[in-house]
Amino acid sequence: MASQAPLIFALALVVALIASTSHAYSPPKSYYKPKIVKNVIDSCFRGKANWASNRKALADCAIGFGKLALGGKYGAIYVVTDASDDPEYPRPGTLRYGVIQAKPLWIVFARDMVIVLRNELMINSYKTIDGRGANVEIAYGPCLTIQHVKHVIVHGIKIHDCKAGQWGIVRDSPTHKGQRRGSDGDGIVIFDSNNIWIDHCYLAQCQDGLIDVIHGSTEVTISNNYFTQHDKVMLFGHKDYFPEDRRMKVTVAFNRFGPGLIQRMPRVRSGYAHVANNLYQAWGMYAIGGSGDPTIFSEGNYFMASNNPYSKQVTKREVKDGWKSWKWRSSRDRFSNGAYFVPSGYGSCYPYYTKYQFFRVADGSMVPYLTANAGPLKCYKNRPC
Repeated sequence: MASQAPLIFALALVVALIASTSHAYSPPKSYYKPKIVKNVIDSCFRGKANWASNRKALADCAIGFGKLALGGKYGAIYVVTDASDDPEYPRPGTLRYGVIQAKPLWIVFARDMVIVLRNELMINSYKTIDGRGANVEIAYGPCLTIQHVKHVIVHGIKIHDCKAGQWGIVRDSPTHKGQRRGSDGDGIVIFDSNNIWIDHCYLAQCQDGLIDVIHGSTEVTISNNYFTQHDKVMLFGHKDYFPEDRRMKVTVAFNRFGPGLIQRMPRVRSGYAHVANNLYQAWGMYAIGGSGDPTIFSEGNYFMASNNPYSKQVTKREVKDGWKSWKWRSSRDRFSNGAYFVPSGYGSCYPYYTKYQFFRVADGSMVPYLTANAGPLKCYKNRPC
């Protein structure tokens, strides 16, 4: 037995060493990442590894008033291979050539590219611009105009440093071109159009607004976008009390309003805006405003005020008096660093979505997770986005 003692001791030492080594390589609890919480749009398409071969499934993932936007769901795939631009005589392979076609198209990009437009891009009906799988920037020139059309989806594009357009001939279909007076320098203008969905885009530093929804446009959803470094972010409505804008219905959901923003997130002149599950980070003047008796339902947002003691209020009415009857409500919003919302009016602000448009709004405390992937996604073939 005495001769076996060294062997027994050695075996015990090995077992102890293995145990100690295993324990040493166990990661601490802080190493484990929390479970990813996806919003309802991302849950619809981001978990599928075959997205590149089934791109059009994205068209079924919208929520809110723009839910029925078809884009190019029932059209062919068109591949942008050429980053150049000719507003009057666009060449096949360019983005402009694709968006002006009369037939539905689902437009994708062959590679990373920066597109500097020579004049505003007039997008025809039933088009999807899908930037997944490439780093696509539209910048340093005039940007996107969605005018007198329907069923347009813009997804996964970086739109920034947009400039005012010039007087000139611009084509908006294969058979029509016309004189344009020059765009204002907005990132995206939605003008007298319906069934529009803007999703997972990046917008910053444009000469005018980032997104305008005007002249009676309706059935619009603006979701999962990352906005940053800009003054007047979003304007809904052409003029105060403009009759056609009273029918306007816009859903603003799951967006991240990042640093360097001043105001209009959005500003609503008239019509209805459902502002739900958005993250607001330190606005310069105010977050949500209005000026022509709009109805605004702020639901489940997270408002984080700046340290400026004069910029704590979320809301701003662009009138001196007479606004107390305007229907502005806050429900399940969360406020930090002194932020506060001033409600007004009487009666329900509920959006009255159809069963197809409806989506469940989370409590504002969940917003940092639901908006964590706002902006263009990094998507690779055969891997979930």
